[in-house]
Amino acid sequence: MNRILISLIVLTSYSVSAQLTVRNGAYLFISDEVVFVNDNVNLQEADSKIYLRNEAQLIQGTGGTGNTGIGELSVYQTGTANNFAYNYWCSPVGNNSAVFGNENARVDLIDEATNIVTAADPTGLISSADANFISAYNGTASPLAISNRWLYSYVTSDDYSEWVVLDENSPIQPGLGYTMKGIETGGQLYDFRGKPNNGTISNNIAADQFTLIGNPYPSAIDALSFIHDTQNTNIDTDGVLAPVTTGALYYWEQQPTNHYTANYIGGYATYTISAGGIETFVPATFFAYDDFGNAIPLPPPGSTGSKIAKRYIPIGQGFMVEGATSTPGGSQVYVKNAHRIFEKESGGNSSFFRTSEANTNGVSDNNTQYNELGLNILPSDFKRFRLNVIFNNNFTRQLVQNFHNTATDEFDYGLEAKAASDSPNDISWILNDVPYAIQAHDFDVQKRIPLVIKLEVQQSLDFSIFDIQNFDTSQAIFLHDIETDLYVNLRQQNYSINLAAGDYINRFEVTFLAETLSTQEITDHDFDIYQNIKNSELVLLNPNDLNIKTVSLIDVTGKRLINSRNIGNQSDYRFSTKSFSDGVYIVTITVDNNQAISKKIVIKN
Repeated sequence: MNRILISLIVLTSYSVSAQLTVRNGAYLFISDEVVFVNDNVNLQEADSKIYLRNEAQLIQGTGGTGNTGIGELSVYQTGTANNFAYNYWCSPVGNNSAVFGNENARVDLIDEATNIVTAADPTGLISSADANFISAYNGTASPLAISNRWLYSYVTSDDYSEWVVLDENSPIQPGLGYTMKGIETGGQLYDFRGKPNNGTISNNIAADQFTLIGNPYPSAIDALSFIHDTQNTNIDTDGVLAPVTTGALYYWEQQPTNHYTANYIGGYATYTISAGGIETFVPATFFAYDDFGNAIPLPPPGSTGSKIAKRYIPIGQGFMVEGATSTPGGSQVYVKNAHRIFEKESGGNSSFFRTSEANTNGVSDNNTQYNELGLNILPSDFKRFRLNVIFNNNFTRQLVQNFHNTATDEFDYGLEAKAASDSPNDISWILNDVPYAIQAHDFDVQKRIPLVIKLEVQQSLDFSIFDIQNFDTSQAIFLHDIETDLYVNLRQQNYSINLAAGDYINRFEVTFLAETLSTQEITDHDFDIYQNIKNSELVLLNPNDLNIKTVSLIDVTGKRLINSRNIGNQSDYRFSTKSFSDGVYIVTITVDNNQAISKKIVIKN
């Protein structure tokens, strides 16, 4: 009777306690609620249990005694459904013993949530079975078998070869993350069982090095509190206080079809948040087209890149952090009870990175609003746009520019994030020779923002922008090709170009004025371009009699097949296509003020 009474009280209320002791075979069953304990939790005997179910969470306060006991807390989290996909985890529990304080975790603290209804467990929500660990490449769902081939940790490194191999019994320091692949079908429900982590947890961080850490508690944590905690932002570096990390969180996301790394599409989604609560997120690279062949600004639900990181980090979530360049040796990054918060994933403001639908539930508890795509809506004193670049009609890399009067031309902590990708084909903003995925400036129409492109092989690139917030409707956003002096207003049209392999350091930039602009901006509506199949001709109509400087036609290999110059202001032009192969081509028209439009056409003879 005692255990049932405790269960019902906690089930229906917010509980506050100085200390919490569970003993003599009792258990707490907590559903859809939070329990706050100011000091320690004592799960005294082996059959002393706390069950957190239906997104229930445990939060602890400032008491310094430390949790203890050989009983266990049990909390669920759902992993990816793909045998070939990694989740990054951080255990919310450690080894259970009578020792006070946090203890090392290990992967075999994970059980299978069996959901078996028995007389002793009429809900089916407290039963579990030990997970099996196998050396095969692929795990299985029931009984749960986890492949131990894919267990790794990563501490203060920047080299792919320095992942640390684990097995299911390897000790994992509290707060450190680890990788694990999923099972073949369905989102696997994992049951983490052990002593709940509590108090301040720290791990090593080193300058310009990555460490895989995560949320180490059986509750959500607030990314703003973590990123801007004074111990994480005020490290003494030769008498100057500076952040210990770059202020960005990197979440792994992928959609592979096998275990070969070369076949992965994905990478690190990037998140940061300012001290004032302005969130910025860019997805990992994603497939550029939907099932109908349409270019998409964001990946659809269920695909790589579809998860959007939010402010509150859920139970079990692992992520990478990078040490700032100025971080001195021996530094630590801290996660604390003060960062903990009761925030449920179903509320839409906390998102575990696995392949599933993004949640776009509108207004969060911190008054951040989200649009229909799940992207945050900025206050009126901020500006933003997103630049999407499609590589070789295959994958999209997204970049973000933030604008605010507090931003500088140097690094702005919480508003900017370095690029985590080392892809051989990529694009980034640049600052002090370092590539960035997210950048910030004080808006100025005279501003020129460099882009850097690296290409391993010759390929096409398609540029577009979206999520344009708080810009005047008449304000142009140009992509400027410095080599050809072409200005393309991406608010009016997309731009396509075929580039040879190589590094393009000083060729492209984003501007807000076209320096040679002397007449009204041109748009797609100023020209009509199509193929007259009957006559095997490319037809260019110029109804406004604009003075055309050049017309070029480029095939998918980058070969220039038409390159007509200074052709005047006739109302129509015709170019023979009889010798051209069937396929997709790019037509670029430049007028006398160096503005250009670019269109894809299909030629069929």
